[in-house]
Amino acid sequence: MNTHGATLVLPAQAGVMDEAATIRAAQRGDQAAFERLVHTYDQSVLRLAMNLLRSSEDAYDVYQEAFLRVHRNLQNFRFDCSFHTWLYRIVTNLCLDHLRKKKVRRQESMTVETETGIVDRAAVLPEERPGSDPQRTLFSHEVRAKIGSALQTMTPRERMVFELRHYEGLRLKAIGEMLGTTEEAAKNCLFRATQKMRSALGEFV
Repeated sequence: MNTHGATLVLPAQAGVMDEAATIRAAQRGDQAAFERLVHTYDQSVLRLAMNLLRSSEDAYDVYQEAFLRVHRNLQNFRFDCSFHTWLYRIVTNLCLDHLRKKKVRRQESMTVETETGIVDRAAVLPEERPGSDPQRTLFSHEVRAKIGSALQTMTPRERMVFELRHYEGLRLKAIGEMLGTTEEAAKNCLFRATQKMRSALGEFV
């Protein structure tokens, strides 16, 4: 029982308070505090970038640029949202820029050059395990190829919302905050993206 009027701090609250203290220390120029922030979020940032861009090279570029921007702009963080949301907003904006550039260059070609010539990318994907059912493997490759094609038909923002919702499992409200828009706008964007995906998958749905 608290008999001295002190505030009881629960473990979850303590974690939030510890992070806030770390952020404030980093804002004052404490390099060790900044490195703790990077260590806390580096894997989730890299995973998000990989899921959104489907390219390890682009994902590492975004990963590095994201933390450079955090370092440059941390003084501007005012705790009006969670640090997680603020960081993800930086990452998603960088990913959007990459996707827009790729859109111009015909993003993510579904073909790959091999020693025997140009073949469909899905045809050279490795089997998930030895002895896989050939028919099942073919079906899986066809579905992945259709999904890749469907992602290409989406605008960068539609793809971003679709990936954040279905691959990251984020709520539409959080997605809207990260993209600087409303929950309703994110919902409408997801609807358009889902319609495109269903149309592309056709008989597979």
